[in-house]
Amino acid sequence: MDQDSSQPTEKSRVQAVTGRNSRLFFMDHLRAALVILVVLHHLALVYGGIPPFYYFEPPFNDPLAGLMALVFVLFNQAWFMGALFLLAGYFTPGSFDRKGPGSFLKDRLLRLGIPLIIFIFVLSPIASIGYFLMPASLTGITGPPTWQEYPNLIGIGPMWFVAMLLIFSFGYAVWRTLTKNRTSSSMSEPSLPSYLHIGIFILALALVSYLIRIIVPLGQPVSLFVDFLSFPTIAYLPQYLSFFVLGTVASRHDWFQTLPNSMGVVGFVIAAVAAVALFPIAFISLLVSIENASQQLPPFGYGTWQSAVYALWDSIFAVGMCLGLIPLFRRFFNERGRFGRFLSQHSYAVYIIHIPIVVFLTFALRGIELVPLLKFGMAAVIVVPTCFAVAYILRRIPGVSRIL
Repeated sequence: MDQDSSQPTEKSRVQAVTGRNSRLFFMDHLRAALVILVVLHHLALVYGGIPPFYYFEPPFNDPLAGLMALVFVLFNQAWFMGALFLLAGYFTPGSFDRKGPGSFLKDRLLRLGIPLIIFIFVLSPIASIGYFLMPASLTGITGPPTWQEYPNLIGIGPMWFVAMLLIFSFGYAVWRTLTKNRTSSSMSEPSLPSYLHIGIFILALALVSYLIRIIVPLGQPVSLFVDFLSFPTIAYLPQYLSFFVLGTVASRHDWFQTLPNSMGVVGFVIAAVAAVALFPIAFISLLVSIENASQQLPPFGYGTWQSAVYALWDSIFAVGMCLGLIPLFRRFFNERGRFGRFLSQHSYAVYIIHIPIVVFLTFALRGIELVPLLKFGMAAVIVVPTCFAVAYILRRIPGVSRIL
């Protein structure tokens, strides 16, 4: 289906508004919002009792809370990391153009490689102390951690995103070098994708996701070279890679600034329809398989029809959410306020450091008796500001702001 006839007028109005602002503040704010959602996602793993995580308090007496946490996690996983790759892809061509291949790769190694190493060998072992803080009935661990345990505590954790982004960045640099930077010519004729193009993209993404999940089902980690470089959601690789590539294309065609608001509304609508019409089908089959203690969870792969439904749902949902949020943030969150600037400046640091903070603050709150959902809310009010406060302190250290 083609875009409506009002698009040129709306597109011109959007260009007139955004053209005055060379800094895309709405994208900074969207990225910060996504990082906050990442923190809440991992906090839900604590109170939803969805292992494995560095520390968790299973809601044994409140199965509804565990069910709601599972739904929250599955909805997040369906789109928010893909959205982060989309934003990262959008900023990549401009960075490459400004710095050239050598400086671009040096900057990527500095800003991505150093935090990756620090997390694997320092922050991951610190966060992994959470395993030793849980009751032995949950973990089977009866003693305190020792230095002999250190090799088992190192790991990539949520930094798989940074590692994968580093790989994508190197791939982009190689591609630009091989094509002799011919992509610069694509700037001359900005054009928006039609609804037909978007529909074809969704179907292709769903098909490829379904096929790859036959080999690597959702939830099955895949190690790269060594065990501690384990990617937990490689089943979403088609989404991550295609969204990163889509971000680079969107940057060349100025899509994020010219995407009409009407297309954003359509994005939210299709995401909602998929959530109502497709997700329950796959989710019910998941609950049945869990109840029956099945070895395989049909919605998560293995070539089942439930996996096809799930792949179609999360592909529609991911594309719809991104289509909807970009115009929404451009319209309502495109001002340079002090609070928004603070969040955007510190969001990357928050992503790097939040896991140990989540572990130790939730452990400190363990004695408070509340129903799981209320405790999740209380912990969120404490954990999220603490993450930004610690990020602020870290970035005040000389030289750290160049990396974080």
